[in-house]
Amino acid sequence: MTQVNSKGGRRGRGREAPAASASPMFDRQPPQSLEAEMSLLGAMILDHNVIGDVLGMLSGPDDFYKEAHAHIYRAIVDIYDVHHSGDLVQLQNMLRDRGVYEQCGGDDYLVTLANSVPAATSAPHFARIVGEKAKLRRLIDAAGQILYDAYHVGDLGPEGAREVLDKAEMSVFEIAQESGANDPQALADLLEIEMRRIEAMDFDGESMSGVRSGYHEMDELLRGFQPGELIIMAARPSMGKTALALNIAEQMAIGGVPVPGAKAGHRTPVALFSLEMSKNAIVQRMMSARGQVSSMVLRGGSRIPDEDLRRLMLASEDLKQAPIYVDDTPGLTVLTLRARARRMVRQYGVKAIMIDYLQLMTAPHAAKESRQVEVSAISRGVKALARELKVPVICLSQLNRGTESREGNRPRMSDLRESGSIEQDADVIMLLHREEYYHVSNPEWALDNPDKVGLAEIIIAKQRNGPTGVVKLVWDSRTTRFKNFDSHAHAPGGYAAPAHASPFAQPQGTSAPSTLSEPKGTASSWTKGPNEPPPFSPGKKTGPVNNFRDGGGPDADDDLGDLPI
Repeated sequence: MTQVNSKGGRRGRGREAPAASASPMFDRQPPQSLEAEMSLLGAMILDHNVIGDVLGMLSGPDDFYKEAHAHIYRAIVDIYDVHHSGDLVQLQNMLRDRGVYEQCGGDDYLVTLANSVPAATSAPHFARIVGEKAKLRRLIDAAGQILYDAYHVGDLGPEGAREVLDKAEMSVFEIAQESGANDPQALADLLEIEMRRIEAMDFDGESMSGVRSGYHEMDELLRGFQPGELIIMAARPSMGKTALALNIAEQMAIGGVPVPGAKAGHRTPVALFSLEMSKNAIVQRMMSARGQVSSMVLRGGSRIPDEDLRRLMLASEDLKQAPIYVDDTPGLTVLTLRARARRMVRQYGVKAIMIDYLQLMTAPHAAKESRQVEVSAISRGVKALARELKVPVICLSQLNRGTESREGNRPRMSDLRESGSIEQDADVIMLLHREEYYHVSNPEWALDNPDKVGLAEIIIAKQRNGPTGVVKLVWDSRTTRFKNFDSHAHAPGGYAAPAHASPFAQPQGTSAPSTLSEPKGTASSWTKGPNEPPPFSPGKKTGPVNNFRDGGGPDADDDLGDLPI
């Protein structure tokens, strides 16, 4: 798009567009205070000790309305950067060397500036005025750009109006975020905030510092999904990563688990960006999993049995209460996704974001170089989104074929498709593995390995601030649901037959009981047999140790050659 800027606004951002003059308001002089600019520059000339304070209050030379003032400010800062001092003579020489001395008014104007300030200690006061006026001019620039884009929306194709809205929201949001968003905080203040968070926890094992997934072992190992972190959930196609993401979203939103520090009973609002599946397909998946009805029933072709219909109706009533917001726009750019996520956080109070999946997003500018560069740009953009909005972002990702050529088919971080930078950007990497998937056409394998039928493993291959390990879950392919693993390895028919606890049961201490009960004929509990192995201990590595990498092990670079270019 053509970039426009208002008269006297930020320079160097593009040529003026005729649309900016379409409204009488653009004929008015933009907000500015030449007196404050002169006094600020005068204070900086008189006393170089105030320069450090001013630098943290202004964005840069473009904050000055008068171009000559911008040149003078830049020269003062550059002198200070080199010499850690500054005076009128050094300033005169710098302006002459840059060929802008006469443009800035020469000796007379520089002396006038030095005499225009009553006291150099007033510099922060004048800097605040200059900064606020500059912010108002940036708002005018944004309004002019929005006006221009709206007039020329026909040049942008069928999605033009949506793109204009996304860009408008993003530009205003960025200006709003300027005020103290990254101001340094004293350690004492940070400690007080952290102690309040700790005191809000019950210390009974039920409270978490992050957002719960609803899977006990996963929550124990990760302590919930932490705000500001990027969680990569990766697997080969058809392994069940979308089903797992939907299960987690449902349990976050309808499980009655309170957001840390919030009142009991508060449900976690979740934003779900589905670039692969339609909204209807997502709803069908969630109803099937919630109602424990075969997903095939919902695809039509025959009459739905009365019992299944009853369960679907009850599941629908439960899901209506879930604060889940679905966007199924295909091919989203990082820019557009970030704008929409900001809107959801502001409008709905979203506390967790899910993206299905990373490789389906686009970054048009980076795509001009290579696919690897594009995926790296997407990964960085999603990580920046998590930090900016201070919510966990769970992003699904594909693994390459390296797992299928490896004995045991166990995935590694190096199998992440199309970019090694995903490993660096992610705070947590979870690799979903179901050995049964690779033997589905071999009935003898199921007979020889009854303890692995229905078993799913979530390999926590990286956790920046915690241990790695393996989380065991139960996979029910009929209802596309993952269930908590509760030591029922010797149940007849494999893991998926009698789940230890109903997927509709709420965590202890929550206030959102489900309207659904355990289906008839399933076991409600399982007693440990005399020869049964001890329960899985979260946080301990199981299986081949060499399959784990936390980014710092000896195999940190292995298999990178398998990544497609």
